Amino acid sequence: MEETLMFVDNGFFKLVKKEFEKISGKKKKLLQTFRNICKKENLNLRHLFFYTAPPYQSPIPEENEKRLMKNYKNLSNLLQYKKWITVREGRCQRLKLDGEYQYKQKGVDILISIDLMQIKEKYPDIKKIILLACDSDFVPLIKNLQDNNIEVILYTYFNRNRNSLFSRYNELLQSCNKWEKLKAEDFE
Repeated sequence: MEETLMFVDNGFFKLVKKEFEKISGKKKKLLQTFRNICKKENLNLRHLFFYTAPPYQSPIPEENEKRLMKNYKNLSNLLQYKKWITVREGRCQRLKLDGEYQYKQKGVDILISIDLMQIKEKYPDIKKIILLACDSDFVPLIKNLQDNNIEVILYTYFNRNRNSLFSRYNELLQSCNKWEKLKAEDFE
């Protein structure tokens, strides 16, 4: 079976996972989801690159922030223990807009881009990769990978509501060799 690498933007993945959990009322699997996707593609997962950001912490963290950090550290420790997973961390930015706090992942896309650009050098035998993401900023990078004979399979999630959390630009979908919309069964 052909080997692959998988690159997961956890900020995006976590939102999709929560959406499916809300619909089903059941917790969804994390690592099993990635194995399911590879199995569906008939590929063997050699290495998983997992991109995330620790939750925002105030100078004096509130109870909710402490709880989020504890959960984050538990997940991070679990993943970093596995030799077939690389965890890369960006940061979390808190902004106050119209009186409401909003939290944004920062630095994650550039970390994904750096690792994608090094595939040919570090994994010369890899011919297909799986990307779990939603950002159209990856389009030029995807085209560069294809120019280097690396097939890009995108797993994403979207709806057709403009400006929703799950809106998607067609250019991203069209740039990939293949794309799949994440489904509930991927999380089982």
